Amino acid sequence: LAFAMLALLATVLSGCTTLSALVGNQVTFTAPQLQSYLDRRFPRDYDKLGGLVSLRVMHPRISIPQGSGRLQLDFGYGSAPGHPAMDGSSPSGHFALQSALRFDPETRGLHLADPAIVGVDVPALGGVMNDSARGILNQWLAEYARQEPVYRLDDNVWGRMAGRRIGETTIGNGVVTLHLDQ
Repeated sequence: LAFAMLALLATVLSGCTTLSALVGNQVTFTAPQLQSYLDRRFPRDYDKLGGLVSLRVMHPRISIPQGSGRLQLDFGYGSAPGHPAMDGSSPSGHFALQSALRFDPETRGLHLADPAIVGVDVPALGGVMNDSARGILNQWLAEYARQEPVYRLDDNVWGRMAGRRIGETTIGNGVVTLHLDQ
């Protein structure tokens, strides 16, 4: 009987790998949970300007800075594979952004909300970003925030929240919290 109970507990806990806590009126996620999701989604290639520029975004690193109420994402970027100047496997620069998060019920995902670029390193341009590079990066960021979740609730979590409406999404104390309305 004890073994059966332990096996049942292990099964239940394994079903909650994407869920840090579902207690009362909130669901919380940690930075490592979000990181695990992003690690499976990158590197990603994006064609810009009708295919004239191919951007490869790679090596996402997520953190929740203390006291900021925003998520920080750091990415490497470069030319997509096939570009004559790059092999596509190593970044030619880095950029960082900070953002709030919003929940989108259509994707069942947490998406960037009001993202802002907070740092860019473009060694090929002497460490600064020119207007065309800034335009491409801002265009990618707007599309990414609109279409791609930073994290997607899996079927298990979504099912456990059935009938509950997700209200506010907050970031603080090292976690992202979805507040559930009754």
